[in-house]
Amino acid sequence: MTHPTTQTFDAAATTRLIPYAALVDALKRATIDYAQRRIASPERLVVPLNEDGIMLSMPATAPDLAIHKLVNVCPANRARGLPTIHGKVMAFDADTGETLFILDGPTVTGRRTAAISMLGVDTFAAATPREFLLIGTGTQALNHLEAIGELFPSARVWVKGSAPARAEAFCAAHQGKAHDLRPLTQAGATIPDSVDVVIALTTSRQPVYDEAARAERLVIGVGAFTPAMVEIGARTLGESALFVDDEAGARHEAGDFIQAGVDWAQVGGIASVLDNPALLPQKKPIVFKTVGCAAWDLAACRVARESLSGG
Repeated sequence: MTHPTTQTFDAAATTRLIPYAALVDALKRATIDYAQRRIASPERLVVPLNEDGIMLSMPATAPDLAIHKLVNVCPANRARGLPTIHGKVMAFDADTGETLFILDGPTVTGRRTAAISMLGVDTFAAATPREFLLIGTGTQALNHLEAIGELFPSARVWVKGSAPARAEAFCAAHQGKAHDLRPLTQAGATIPDSVDVVIALTTSRQPVYDEAARAERLVIGVGAFTPAMVEIGARTLGESALFVDDEAGARHEAGDFIQAGVDWAQVGGIASVLDNPALLPQKKPIVFKTVGCAAWDLAACRVARESLSGG
């Protein structure tokens, strides 16, 4: 018996296979599966490459599917005019171990990261957001902009960059991806009171958001993924209920929380609230910090499998 050649999908095809609405639904299921150990997702293996690059090996398995994400992160590629992330996500039959299909790694990473933020919005926002602020102008800011445009098509999106010109250039390049896209054009500009959700998407080592916490404003931290990185300041954290996507991973990677010295016993996982909505804090500011794990890539592969089957 001969087997057909495994299908490999490029970035554009991968994007079509994992639309945001379906991905958010899949992540809701996966966060609960992971918390209840129906998905096995061990700590990622990190191997060094040249010029401070790293290779990341991230497997995850569930009764219905197994995946392995292998990506290389090479910061020196910026000077070469190349993407900093390359790699693939492979999906396997959980019974036979046969390869089912291969997706573009950076695309899966970007979209599932934005989708977990959107799951946070669905779970923690006090009301349907009308205005977002994205802090950052890189690839993840674009992923989040696209997710907001798809899931909250009437929302206004503000963008704040490390310099006003960066925000202006980002908005000029991506007009049309949101209903109303606007840069914060002055250095140190005050964040409009009307902003419902702030999403930090930088690799900063100093807080880029440290405002007084507000019950009507959800704050999501995405970019800081090492103990040395900080996006959300201790003022905001100290006045808020704290939640994370992956409790085990956050203790090692959530630099905002680590440097603020938070009491981890008081940090909740999003799965606990999804499984029991009565645990959701009422009328209290919330910060949701994400660090990601391979279980979220498995969720993306579940969506892709459904798309390929015509479901």
